[in-house]
Formats: sequence, C-alpha cells, structure tokens
Amino acid sequence: MTPDDERLLRRAVEIAVRSRADGHAPYGSLLADRDGVILIEAHNTVRADRDISAHPELKLARWAARELDSATAAATTMFTSCQPCAMCTGAIDRSGLGRVVYALSSEQHDELPPNGGWPRVRQDGPALHEEARAAVDGYYT
Repeated sequence: MTPDDERLLRRAVEIAVRSRADGHAPYGSLLADRDGVILIEAHNTVRADRDISAHPELKLARWAARELDSATAAATTMFTSCQPCAMCTGAIDRSGLGRVVYALSSEQHDELPPNGGWPRVRQDGPALHEEARAAVDGYYT
C-alpha cells in the first residue's frame, strides 16, 4: 500500500466516524481516480433512508456505473472503512471499478460486540433449471 492509499483510506475512516457522529451507521467510502483525486464520497444512510441497500460502497458502485465510462471506472479505487458485504461486492464487480482497499475486514468486524451477525434467511433451490435457464440463455452473449 502506498502513502497515498493510506491517506485515502484514512479519509474513508474519517467519513465513517463523521457518519456515526451524525447518527448514522459508522461506515464511509470514497472513490478516487488513478491520481488519487477523490471523485465522490458517501456514508451509510440505511436508517435515515429506511433503505437496507443504502451502504456507501453500493452508492459509489452505482454512481460509477452510471457516470463513468468503463475505462475511467477501471482506473478508480474505492477506499472504504470496512470490507464490502456480499451485496456491495456484487455491485462493485458489476460496476467495473479497478480496485477496493478496505480498513477493517469482515472477520475483524464480526469480532466486535455484539458479534452475532445477521440471521440467515432460508433459501431453497435450485429448482426448475430448464425453465429458468431458458430466460437467461444467450442473454450475455
């Protein structure tokens, strides 16, 4: 990690600290270009927006997919206070960002009190493979 990476990662942690001080969940992220210029910042607004998807990483991935061409997106780095969750990771992968740097890993986060995590919702499947495949087959070619 470069000194510039550390500077930008510290800024993401500062956003998280400010988010918590403002009554939001303590998560913050930013997206920087290849020169370390901050393009956009975001913090968690799940409670305020009453939107379980209002994670800063997801907000930035959506912004990048909407506002940046693919070459520009691929040259960016997301700096975030915590490792992105599965929902955000999926969006980041699809947005075409070049890299993610995080401060606190998911394992480290889960060790913090009350360290229970979210309950798991039962999922049944796969089922109806041929019918479901017909809807998707050929879409990505």
